[in-house]
Formats: sequence, C-alpha cells, structure tokens
Amino acid sequence: MAKSSVISGFYKLSPKERLAIIKDFAGLTEDEVRLLENTGSLPMDVADHMVENVIGVFPEPLGVGVNFQINGKDYLIPMATEEPSVIAAASYAAKMVRDGGGFHTSSTTPVMIGQIQVVKLKDAKTAKKQVLDAKADLLKKANDQDPVLNSFGGGAKDLDAKIIDTTMGQMLIVELYVDCRDAMGANAVNTMAEAIAPVIEQLTSGHVYLRIISNLATKRLAKAWCTVPKEVLGGEAVVEGIAYASAFAAADPYRAATHNKGALNGIIGVVLATGNDHRAIEAGAHAYAALNGKYTSISQWTKNKNGDLEGVMELPMAVGLIGGAVKTHPIARIAMKILNVKSANEFGEVLAAVGLAQNLGALRALSNEGIQRGHMSLHARNIAVTAGAKDKMVDLVAERMVKERKVRVDRAKEILEELNKENSKTK
Repeated sequence: MAKSSVISGFYKLSPKERLAIIKDFAGLTEDEVRLLENTGSLPMDVADHMVENVIGVFPEPLGVGVNFQINGKDYLIPMATEEPSVIAAASYAAKMVRDGGGFHTSSTTPVMIGQIQVVKLKDAKTAKKQVLDAKADLLKKANDQDPVLNSFGGGAKDLDAKIIDTTMGQMLIVELYVDCRDAMGANAVNTMAEAIAPVIEQLTSGHVYLRIISNLATKRLAKAWCTVPKEVLGGEAVVEGIAYASAFAAADPYRAATHNKGALNGIIGVVLATGNDHRAIEAGAHAYAALNGKYTSISQWTKNKNGDLEGVMELPMAVGLIGGAVKTHPIARIAMKILNVKSANEFGEVLAAVGLAQNLGALRALSNEGIQRGHMSLHARNIAVTAGAKDKMVDLVAERMVKERKVRVDRAKEILEELNKENSKTK
C-alpha cells in the first residue's frame, strides 16, 4: 500500500512525535534518527518555535575569515558555508587588499520600499494624483503603526506612486519608503503597507491586492572599494587578466551569473551565520544586476595608471542586527558578537567588502592558476571523507587524488584500500 504524505495535525505534534512518523515513512535507521535528534547548539525547543514541522536541525560548517581591514578597523568574519575554498579564498584576498590599504566602504540610509498594488482603476493618472495629494496623511497613518521605530529616528519618510502597464491592465503602485534603522525591516514595512492600503482604496476607488516589502532595496545600498598592489597579485599580467575577466562579466550575462555567484559565496556565508535572510540578499543582488535591462556584474575591476588593480562593488544590503533569527538562534548571536558591528549600515558595508574579497579571490584563481587548483584540493577532502577516510587518511587520500587529477569517490575508495593494505603490511 502506497504511503501518503497527508498527515492530519502534523504541525500540532512534538518534534519527537513527528520524527517517529518520518522514521516510518522514510524507513530511517536508529542511527539516522539519533543524528536528527542530536541538535547540538540549537536546542530542539528553540528550533521548534523558529519554523514549522521541525524534526531536527541541519548543521553547516562555521568558519572565520581573517585578515580583513575595513575603514581602518580589523574584523574577523564568521561564515557558514558548505563550499570548499570560500573562506580560504576570502581570507587570502583580504590579505592582498590589506597591503593596498584595506577596504573602504560607504552606505546609504537603511530605507526599505513597501509596495501597495492598486488595480481596477477607472483613471490611473487621477488615482495617482489623489494618493500623492494625501501623502502627509498616509505617512502619519504608517508611522502610527510603529512608534518605537519612530523614537529611534526611523519610520516612513516618503511616499511615491507609479503607473505600470501589465497583461492585466494598468496598475498604480504606491511605494512607501521606510527607514528601518538596525532592523531588516520586513515586519515594520509590511505592517505599514497593510495599514495604509484601505485608505488608498478609498482615495482611488480601486482595489488593493498586494501590500508587501520589495527585496530590491535600491535605497539601501552598500559600497566597497579597494586597491591591490600588482606585486602582491603576481604582476601586471595578473592584473590585466582580472580586468579582462571583469570586462567579460560586465558584457555577458552567462559569465555575470557566475561572477556574481562568486561574490555572493562570501556574502551569503556571513548572512547565514548571523541569522539574516540570505534569500532576500541574493534576490536583491541579482535584481540590482539587471536593473538597467540587462543582467551584468555587481563589481568592476580595472588596472590603474600605476598598473595596480582597483575594484568596486555596490549592491542592495537589507540586513539587520535585530529581529528574526538574529536574536533567536544562539549561534547567530555568537557570530554577531565575533563580527562586532554596531549598526545595520556598518554590517552592510562589511558584507560588501566580503563580497569584493570573495570576488577577487575567485578572479585571481581563474585568471592566473585556474579555479580547480585550490578549489579541488579542498573538495578532494570532502570526497575522501565520503569514501570512508578518517583522521590522517583524509589528507593522504585527498593529496593523491589531486596529484592524479582524479577527484572521484570511486578513486578515493581505491586509494583508501591501497593505503590500508600498505599500513597492514608495515604492522
């Protein structure tokens, strides 16, 4: 008889009761169940209150990027990632940038955009005017929803409206601009948008469907830039190689996607470690890259008149120090303590610098020695572990696979068997 995924009242059960059902459904072994029950530093009761239908937790390796100097201040960068070479590449790049004076950063005010979609309008232009004429009242209504945010200097600061043509006809999109201070701001912005939606309906005689934050945070940007001496990179030929790689990414969306992914490797690692919304950051970065109608790179690298490398990166950075998992997750709290940033703006600037470092590390490898050399050396260790290697055997198996340029599980098993035989003969 086929098993059904329809489980009435599953969300009402305890994690232990849910796990018993999953064990039966998926045929989990006792060892597999024990692994799921071992939640480590995130207690099961905390996890159960963070998301729905919890049966365990999924750990990621947590490492620390070193060598970062940003605006004259030294930082250690906590990063949660499963991908080999990310932390090593960022740390190495940060050291090279340090020789050129470190990273420099800037950011705009932490303003997020809330959108209210108005449809079924008789006259969109008249509706737009009606909304803009009522701006002061709408902003007051929005700010009444969050007096605490207002007391810290935040809150709804402005409002605008635009008419867009769609397959469902013209729509009026009212945009609310909210200074979120040290929060990411989704809850505050969504609450304000929902509060003013009925008033907008009355003003326009239209119908509001969506009222929600936008993850394309074009009013909340972080920028980082740096100069890297040609000597530490390996000479002007390497500088030129990186500049050519950057020009490739700027012109070709297929390359830009991977170029940007490389930068986001570092950014997302930090965002994950600190309990922030990595999906919002990634969506915003890619949308920003396509803002002018063609998908392009979020960073640019050029050779200056001295032959040194100059890099710059700018992207939306909607992160917070409060709210959500930032304060709920015990490891996120520790990661924030390690990072030691005092505001959401400073946090966003650090992330932009991390992205620029990660991008530099990848481009230097690509244009100089090839991406596989460093990446595959670290990846080989994962393959060795998958093949059953333990302790010192992990490095021995990995080294031989890299030397042979055969980083595969089947080859790892063969090498492990050979090494075990050699060891047994010497005993």
